[in-house]
Amino acid sequence: MSTPPFLTLPASARSVRLTTGRGEFAALHARPTGRTLGTALLVPGFTGSKEDFIALLEPLAAAGFEVVAVDQRGQHETGGPDDEAAYSLAELARDLSAVTEAVTAAAGAEGPVHLLGHSFGGYVVREALLHAAAGDEPLPWRSLTLMGTGPGPVGTDEAERAELLVSVLPPVMELEAIWQVMQEMDAAAGSAPVRDPEVADFLHRRWLANVPAALRVTGRQLVVEPDRVAELAAVKLPKLVLSGERDYAWPVPEQAGMAERLEARQVTVAGAGHSPNAERPEETAAELVRFWGSC
Repeated sequence: MSTPPFLTLPASARSVRLTTGRGEFAALHARPTGRTLGTALLVPGFTGSKEDFIALLEPLAAAGFEVVAVDQRGQHETGGPDDEAAYSLAELARDLSAVTEAVTAAAGAEGPVHLLGHSFGGYVVREALLHAAAGDEPLPWRSLTLMGTGPGPVGTDEAERAELLVSVLPPVMELEAIWQVMQEMDAAAGSAPVRDPEVADFLHRRWLANVPAALRVTGRQLVVEPDRVAELAAVKLPKLVLSGERDYAWPVPEQAGMAERLEARQVTVAGAGHSPNAERPEETAAELVRFWGSC
């Protein structure tokens, strides 16, 4: 999961609930003070949330982009039913299309919409784009960014971790008990604890807010997702593959190879790992602005 560096919203942003044809979605919405160059729609990954992008809000808005970061169905403040069928990639992609319609229809939304998916969110944006490309209507997005995600399933270590997590989800263990075990495993592995108590408390609360059915379905998907790069390459719109220097989920060379197959721009953010959005937000925002400005 991504760890946001802070939780205080900039003056340009506020928490909102987006009303769509598929229900309400919790979001963070930032608006530029000057001319709007476009809108960025940001989709988080497995066990993540809209707050994963909180450090991008101010620099992207300052550069002229309206920004909407969402909690997907089953995540944090959006919630969802206790029904695994509601969390298939096809259903999450339909949610994203509905969110896109709501964002573009909202007063003040101007310019093209640029779509970004982080980690598991990369699967969702890919699914939504492929579904939209199969129709007769123009694509609702100007560009696609895949951040910290890969062409298919996660690497072996993360696949084992995901399978273990799925195997103990309720009703086997309660989310609180799983959280405590995860903290012990991280400590044993030498992972640095989160120093900011507010952020640490947020991560705990966010984990408990997950819908277990959503975790089960998306956790399994991380292990079985097929490589669909050839299909995606056939959809003609500008693409960016952005990663950190290292990534525990998908090896960076694998992500670079995906970029080559997509004929996409490829960027590696120095000093970042799996979540450049949270670990090097200023540098990541600069790369995104550069890419969107070229589209």
